[in-house]
Amino acid sequence: MSETALRAPGLTAPRGDANRWKALVFIALAQLMVVLDATIVNIALPSAQHDLGISEGNKQWVVTAYALAFGGLLLFGGRIADLWGRKRAFVLGLVGFAAASALGGAATTGTLMFGARALQGAFGALLAPAALSLLAVMFTDAKERAKAFGIYGAIAGGGGAVGLILGGFLTEYLDWRWTFFVNVPFAVVAAAGAYFVIREPEGGRNRSPLDIPGVILSTLGLVALVYGFTRAASDGWGDSVTVAMFVASVVLLVTFVIVEARVKAPLLPLRVVTDRNRGGIYLSLGLAIIGMFGLFLFLTYYLQIVKGYSPVKTGFAFLPMVAGMITGSTQIGTRLMTRVPARLLMGPGFLVAGLGMLLLTQLEIGSSYAGLLLPAIMLLGLGMGTAFMPAMSLATQGVQARDAGVASAMVNTSQQVGGAIGTALLNTIAASATTSYVRDHIAGASARPQQELVKLQGMVHGYSTAIWFAVGILGLASLIAFTFVNAGRPGTTMVAAGEGAEDELPVPVIAH
Repeated sequence: MSETALRAPGLTAPRGDANRWKALVFIALAQLMVVLDATIVNIALPSAQHDLGISEGNKQWVVTAYALAFGGLLLFGGRIADLWGRKRAFVLGLVGFAAASALGGAATTGTLMFGARALQGAFGALLAPAALSLLAVMFTDAKERAKAFGIYGAIAGGGGAVGLILGGFLTEYLDWRWTFFVNVPFAVVAAAGAYFVIREPEGGRNRSPLDIPGVILSTLGLVALVYGFTRAASDGWGDSVTVAMFVASVVLLVTFVIVEARVKAPLLPLRVVTDRNRGGIYLSLGLAIIGMFGLFLFLTYYLQIVKGYSPVKTGFAFLPMVAGMITGSTQIGTRLMTRVPARLLMGPGFLVAGLGMLLLTQLEIGSSYAGLLLPAIMLLGLGMGTAFMPAMSLATQGVQARDAGVASAMVNTSQQVGGAIGTALLNTIAASATTSYVRDHIAGASARPQQELVKLQGMVHGYSTAIWFAVGILGLASLIAFTFVNAGRPGTTMVAAGEGAEDELPVPVIAH
């Protein structure tokens, strides 16, 4: 008997449509491009700063301009995908991202670079939710969905480390401009493939009028929130602008929730986030990303400053984490997602990642890569890959087809906000611990080499202190996954009850 499921109209791609697997290739390629860009530009930043004459005080805007546009426009981008159609939004996002990348690579001034990065962020905010929602509406069969999201989750998790390697190679052997130009062939191939291959299921668009007040409030609120954390990392938590940004974000986002509860066609239907499972997933994913930044942020500095690794060698040092993520996502998550509840993958996954982070609290100047760093980053990759895969699938599973874009955008929003919090919070903790250590130990170091040693020891002490907090955050993410996520019973798939339905119904999948 063929594998069949009762599914809502407009939510499912025809089972005979073999193009959905070809489409996955181009969706995955686009996702890889976006994730690569997050780290590849960081490697090129010192060279670009020198060539373009960007001041030390303004260099943060190369990263911040992207983060603000991406984080602030994600919900709007997800709603546009629901309104215009995910395929159209996906292709437009790719073309715009490629054009902005070319502009960044050709930049001759810092101002032009900042503008190009903001444009990249804006088109990325259209592209990322369109990609994830395309998977959500094209793969609804339980086993196929597990495989598709396994691949997507591995790329989403491991692409950042690959970006470190590629960025190092391009910067070291070609020129920093190629870290931007490299996006163009990625985008052209993905856009051409998507245009000819993707067949979006009919009837899943949300043609309601655009919620303009919701767009304005959510965009300004998220921009204020992300900028508040970004500024806290550089200017401190007590800085007047930092505090003002946090106050403004709270006011704007609370007003946004009030407006969304009252308008007829909200930008973000509250049913998307008040669902117990999706709410738990958004929260646990955001916390997990905070924890992950403990690894990327501190290990990159540790390997390059303390160990003296080159950018390329640093990138290769992260490869075992990528291998762990691929294994956790495609082998463990994919194989078990249709057999066990999602919380039994997410909860233990975050705990395994926390165990890897716990090993890193033992970091010292002379720590061995093979003896400490290798097992730690492998455990972290394995745990994150295992947890991310069912999380991304369940976050868009069961949502009404017309809400797939904004539900996908919330996944990206939780990760973006988590990244901003992780950078600010863990960096502040590390800097404070380092300052305290150096102050307490520098008096006993009379010679200059001894003073330099104390500074390095203080830096490593700061990293290990902050990583302890990351361990606790991953533990909290695991607890939330175990507590809130109660869906994912083996042999079932959650689908929307219909185009106008407010409830979600478990529908059994009849297997062979």
